[in-house]
Amino acid sequence: MAPSTHTVTNQPPPLVGYDVFAADQALAEAVGRHVETGLLDEVRAELTTLGRAAGSAQAQEWGAQANENPPRLRTHDRYGHRVDEVEFHPAWHRLLGKGVSAGLTAAWNRPAGHVRRAAAFLVWTQVEAGTCCPLSMTHAAVPALRADPELSAEWEPRLTSAVYERELRPAHLKAGALFGMGMTEKQGGSDVRAATTVAKPLAEAGAYELTGHKWFCSAPMSDGFLVLAQAPGGTSRAEGDGGGLTCFLVPRVLADGTRNVFLIQRLKDKLGNRSNASAEVEFDGTWARRVGEEGRGVRTIIEMVAATRLDCVLGSAGLMRQAVAQAVHHCGHREAFGGKLVDKPLMRNVLADLALESEAATTLALRLAAAYDDGGEQERALLRIAVPAAKYWVTKRCAPLAVEASECLGGNGYVEESGMPRLVRESPLNSIWEGAGNIQALDVLRALTREPGALDAYLREVGLARGADHRLDAAIKQLLTELADLEGVEARARRLTERLALVLQGALLVRFAPPDVADAFCASRLGGEWGAAFGALPHTLNLAAVVERARPAH
Repeated sequence: MAPSTHTVTNQPPPLVGYDVFAADQALAEAVGRHVETGLLDEVRAELTTLGRAAGSAQAQEWGAQANENPPRLRTHDRYGHRVDEVEFHPAWHRLLGKGVSAGLTAAWNRPAGHVRRAAAFLVWTQVEAGTCCPLSMTHAAVPALRADPELSAEWEPRLTSAVYERELRPAHLKAGALFGMGMTEKQGGSDVRAATTVAKPLAEAGAYELTGHKWFCSAPMSDGFLVLAQAPGGTSRAEGDGGGLTCFLVPRVLADGTRNVFLIQRLKDKLGNRSNASAEVEFDGTWARRVGEEGRGVRTIIEMVAATRLDCVLGSAGLMRQAVAQAVHHCGHREAFGGKLVDKPLMRNVLADLALESEAATTLALRLAAAYDDGGEQERALLRIAVPAAKYWVTKRCAPLAVEASECLGGNGYVEESGMPRLVRESPLNSIWEGAGNIQALDVLRALTREPGALDAYLREVGLARGADHRLDAAIKQLLTELADLEGVEARARRLTERLALVLQGALLVRFAPPDVADAFCASRLGGEWGAAFGALPHTLNLAAVVERARPAH
């Protein structure tokens, strides 16, 4: 036998076989904070079951398989008949089915539904983020459908079901259904009011025929879609004729079993999110049912958009958590230059900085989910300004964090087998979907100028932490100064939105995080003791405690 050329040493074991939920102290504490005592054991047990599944070797293998085997479009059958079907790897269906059964579409009718679902969404994102798109769309469709009680009564039980049925058949024959969404068109993008898809009324009350296209259609294999189209009689409600941009429900299969006209032109070849299908579709005499009033399409669908934006925050928080967990795990086992990487002062600084970003994102995301559960007037007002601010900031922090976390693994982090490149490719996505950065910043301005209750709710929230940290107090004072002068505010909307998000994160961490975490966050993000790259925290902070808190218990 030929002698072995070398023995493999100093390689970290795979991060597998652990509870993704329980290992995330920031997430577990947020759930304990926002779920009432009588429900807490039930919710923790539910999330622990999902966390163990997410950390299992089987789920991680499914995630890799789904990513490596992207969906395929089949436009016609062997005889030339149009079928417009998207075929997925079996691993995709297993992951999606597990997400549905875990309640990721069932927040609206359960006690503490949004917090428990948010925590589960954050956990399941870490397996393979692609399947979270249809889960998010289905979850978010519920409040939009409630604009039409009849439609809501018909569809909501299916959308909130714990049963996943992949086959395309009439929705009334299925125990569970999924929804997608189509808003943007080639010529308009985020300016959805520029839509040219037209809706022609049919004899049946509330029924229309659609002609047009959607440039981005999410989850094209779904059972139904919420889309926007121009109803007859004008281009805006302001013209007083009841026409204009309107929301419609497009079922994939009609009640008699025939396929609706839903022409999938092609699937997008995306940077990341490879396991998920995003499509270009055309409508040519497509049957649709109106949702809400004519001309009120944006108002009808805006609740769906708000819910998906929060999911963008949750998704980014999940990706950041997984990136940090992998980096800390690697550095906790890998030795170099005479000791563990995690104990090297400079690496410890990098890891602590990454951990701060991750914890701040998770804490903010769960606070917003709790506001949905509360549902009170002040909480709704807070969401109006905090959701776009969080969507802007948290999703933008995801990409640089994922890249830096990959660097912590050295060359290994640049190799596909590590899983880090998949996180890096996924990391910019949530900043783009559901309105990119400028859209979010401008939405914050709209809330500030048109809804004074939103700013009042925000200031009350951050005011709960005043007096606890001088850097936070100074940041609040500076923010109030900026808000007092709105001259030329559009050009500085990004800066203002960033400050709103950072101050809110700081206030939450001062109230709820361990002192070492809050101190480090306030010193760096609010106090100016920070650099342009991760790893420039003040060396006098207790960085070891911050890193240890982020270590996955494995």
